[in-house]
Amino acid sequence: MSPFDLSGYLSRNRKLVDTALISVFDEFDRQRELVRAMTHSLMAGGKRVRPALALATASALGADPLIALPAACAIEMIHTYSLIHDDLPAMDDDDLRRGVPTCHKQFCEATAILAGDGLLTHAFHILAAPGSCFTVFPDAGIRLILVEKISAAAGVNGMVEGQMLDMQAEKNPDALPLDSQDALAHLKKIHRHKTGAMIEVSVASGAISAGADKDALTALGTYAQNIGLAFQVMDDILNVEGDPEVMGKAAGSDALHDKMTFPAILGLGGSKDFSRQLVADALEALDSYREKDFKKNSEPLRAIAGYIINRNR
Repeated sequence: MSPFDLSGYLSRNRKLVDTALISVFDEFDRQRELVRAMTHSLMAGGKRVRPALALATASALGADPLIALPAACAIEMIHTYSLIHDDLPAMDDDDLRRGVPTCHKQFCEATAILAGDGLLTHAFHILAAPGSCFTVFPDAGIRLILVEKISAAAGVNGMVEGQMLDMQAEKNPDALPLDSQDALAHLKKIHRHKTGAMIEVSVASGAISAGADKDALTALGTYAQNIGLAFQVMDDILNVEGDPEVMGKAAGSDALHDKMTFPAILGLGGSKDFSRQLVADALEALDSYREKDFKKNSEPLRAIAGYIINRNR
């Protein structure tokens, strides 16, 4: 049996998502500065891991992956908004993102803030009224559940809280726990909110769109929680030893800003071991769901888990 072609799978899904995202903006005048700023960051060539997870989850459960495309696009728009705001001088102050100038560098700070606001708000519009952009979508009751889950993951008790905790850790390091175990627990809390919440809801959105049962939601939730944290551990590792030209953004910024990171607490070797264990736990969770054909259909999810800790950007 030939190995799963993850590169081809991700490429096909990226094209599918990119085409859908372009269609989302068909109703707007693309010459408007706000629209140009929104699409500058949205279409800058991201990995589209979150949409791929939503589509792969729907497929793993035997559904048409297109049923998860509206949620996948909404999540990518929300993710991009968070990157635009995270790159601002008041936050991480980055000049490059996905190999191109960050939104505030290409335009200005005020435009970047509004572009992020526009992406966040319009993400929920396409979930509420998908008919203008998508031919396949869940019924209104399921879409309402998706709005609830995605807004919770992105909001005050999810990604935004994680960003706040991360900023507080950077601005007031003296208030952080000194004991290594307490520091590790605090760091996990930050990134289960900041990074993990949107990865978890990507998987959940694919499952909910596909009509998953309780056992599937439990297994997939454990899988997503583990790969979400592994994704951030790998981001921290790449910030230490990654190639800026490959990553499309600067390396070494975490150390420069004296940020609390997994390598700072566990060391590089310990961080790599931790990321591998998280992925092993994620795969074990998938194995726990024994519905017919799930193991075969979930091969993309298994491959994405491996990709997360073997990527170079």
